[in-house]
Amino acid sequence: MSAFRALLAKDLRVELRTLRSLPAMVLFAVTTFVIFRFGLDRTELDGDLGAGVLVATLLFAAILAINRLFVAERDEGGFELIRLAPVDRNVLFAAKGAALVIYLIALELVAVPIFALFFLDTAEGLVPLALVLLLTNIGLAATGTLISTIATMSSARDLLAPLILLPLLIPLVIATAGAAQHLLDAGGPDFDRFGTWIAVLGLYDSVFVLVGYATFDYLLED
Repeated sequence: MSAFRALLAKDLRVELRTLRSLPAMVLFAVTTFVIFRFGLDRTELDGDLGAGVLVATLLFAAILAINRLFVAERDEGGFELIRLAPVDRNVLFAAKGAALVIYLIALELVAVPIFALFFLDTAEGLVPLALVLLLTNIGLAATGTLISTIATMSSARDLLAPLILLPLLIPLVIATAGAAQHLLDAGGPDFDRFGTWIAVLGLYDSVFVLVGYATFDYLLED
């Protein structure tokens, strides 16, 4: 746990000092909402359309952070230090995933209220939506950390990461949009099949956390 805390604190300090990922994620999300606001010429987006806009925007904003997740380790020899350190290498997977979850939560604390301001008449569904987004963040972090490890080893990481990552995220996106669309209905939240989608998100998270834990050591070695 001490190694996990040290690695997580290091990543958070670096982000606070350099602001490499969070400002870009927030700016991307806000700009995308503005584009949808005037491109669609609509002041209300509810149901499946609202869920689609919100989930797609948060997903592509997350990719900006995923692309840069292991840049410091690659450029400054962090991978070699982890290989030499007397700690379980999966601690790096856990620390990077936790850092990515924190980035996503910070993004959503800004982006979701702006989305609600632009497009929603009622904010009743935002409280249960927080649970949906938390489960989505865990799935994004587990899958993104795993794929970022692979892509970082390539000179084409900015292209490779999205190409591998996006197909793997299709079930996560479907489940998140399915849960969110009933929470963003104009007449107020509807919890029809909400539990089913939450179960799907939990299953997705469990699978990719376990896959990441089982394979990260081998990916780091290669």
